[in-house]
Amino acid sequence: MKLWYDTIRLIVAGGSSAAYRVRIRGRERLPAHGGYVLAPSHRSMMDIPFAAWLSKRPLRYMGKAPLFRIPVVGSFFRSLGGFAVARDGTDRKALRDSIAMLQAEEVLLVYPEGTRQHGPKIQPLQPGAAYLALRAGVPIVPVGIAGTEEILRGHGGKLPRFRRAAMVVGEPIVVPPRTSGVVAREQVDALTARLHDALQSAFDAANELRERG
Repeated sequence: MKLWYDTIRLIVAGGSSAAYRVRIRGRERLPAHGGYVLAPSHRSMMDIPFAAWLSKRPLRYMGKAPLFRIPVVGSFFRSLGGFAVARDGTDRKALRDSIAMLQAEEVLLVYPEGTRQHGPKIQPLQPGAAYLALRAGVPIVPVGIAGTEEILRGHGGKLPRFRRAAMVVGEPIVVPPRTSGVVAREQVDALTARLHDALQSAFDAANELRERG
């Protein structure tokens, strides 16, 4: 399966990154071993192949359940690390699976802003990324991805623009050790606030890196 993932990653993610001349800074900050939550900014669907190119380790990621019920499409996404989650976000199995993946030392891709957003400011974050990291006892790695909004969403044309993009990896945020089986809401809120600041810093740095020409 890894050979399949690596092949598709090279063709799709590598090709996309080459086409948009993606600059990357801080890749060495990605943990080489152990589970962690990869938490990028989210401005367009192009964030997906760029995130896959950033990490040389296979990514696991959630997708809307209806996609996985489509013949061939569902199998394709599963073969690349995807797994289904209910639309309303209350899927307990997906939550348990996410924690198990992190504890099994896999990399879980989570967009903490939730849906795609607009503009240079990181929007209020959903608590999911922080909760998963605290529950599994793994770090969160913030990643700013700049330029993807302009590729697909920032102009009136229907075709993508071949503009430069950039990614900056922030310092991994190490979570405090758990002292009980329950993750307190105060801990989740504090970690979410810390992630927001780190993600904004990485996003600002990515925009600066991209604008250097």
